[in-house]
Amino acid sequence: MKQSILTLALLLGGAALAQTAPTPPTATPPAPAAPAQTAPAPTTPTQTAPAPATPAAPAADPQTVVAQVGGERFTLAQYEQAFRIAVARVLNSQGVPFTPEMLAEFAEARPEFLTQYARDRAVYQLARRTTQVPAAQIDEQVAQAKKDFENDADFAEALAATGFANEADLRADIERQAVVQAYLDATKNRFKFGDALVASFYNLNKASFNRPAEACVKHILVATQAEGQAVLREVQGGGDFAAIAKAKSQDPGSAAQGGDLGCLSPGDTVEAFDRASFNGAVNQPQLVQTEYGWHVLVVTRRTAAGLAPLTEVAPVIREQLARDAAQKYLDSQLARLTITTNPAAVTVTAPR
Repeated sequence: MKQSILTLALLLGGAALAQTAPTPPTATPPAPAAPAQTAPAPTTPTQTAPAPATPAAPAADPQTVVAQVGGERFTLAQYEQAFRIAVARVLNSQGVPFTPEMLAEFAEARPEFLTQYARDRAVYQLARRTTQVPAAQIDEQVAQAKKDFENDADFAEALAATGFANEADLRADIERQAVVQAYLDATKNRFKFGDALVASFYNLNKASFNRPAEACVKHILVATQAEGQAVLREVQGGGDFAAIAKAKSQDPGSAAQGGDLGCLSPGDTVEAFDRASFNGAVNQPQLVQTEYGWHVLVVTRRTAAGLAPLTEVAPVIREQLARDAAQKYLDSQLARLTITTNPAAVTVTAPR
């Protein structure tokens, strides 16, 4: 429970430069699998009285003001809407579909979330002063979210599983995130740093740029040596590796990605696969046997352990410096706003 509260508190954490775009509903909602350790265990409603859809204080007025940013007021109803979506994102990230009964499991997080909610709305208020997003852009994103659904009923069901009450909720969330992200990007892009400053940062923080050895690998897994040799000849003959992997690989974790395993560190895989990844020729197909079968393996890139060169990390340093400077600027702008909250209005008793 504590871990899920921390996760929720970070959802709008600081309304900083790492804004997260709203996750549109997908045609296949999250499967109701057992949640991971960070997800709360859902309460089981009794036969006679299901848990309330939204935990709220007795006789709470939805028009009660729970936060104010400058002259803009936010009601309990608006807060509940944002809280529901935030809880859904926590659950969805664990592969668990949202249901209103689960809101009660996050009751302890409500006052802390109010602080984050008010700050998030303050950033949106700042962003609206200088930034607009064309309605056509929002329309396109909503259309993309709807295109895989056969009918409006299926789309509405998926919206509910991701915490949105209706399409208008989704549209408003997309618009707010787009405006804020555009504002934050524009703020960050105002800050430029020369080569001398970047080099100085690099020299003062060299320990941060030490990296382990790394090999970026793709593979096709088959059951027998004969199958492996046939696939190897196909790849060596110029066959499309990704297409072959999708059609023939027996690795369920990578076949759909065209066999791509991403970048590995030494010891991430079994010994034979590890040896081929870190000792075999780059961009040359290899046939390797492990306890899982036969792998047609290609190392697409390999990086030695040690200090990354300045030429490689300079863009990363510039990005970090710009983000830090933009964050300080954002904090100074937020400090000029009067932000007040009413935690008592959102506090409810957590279920035992």
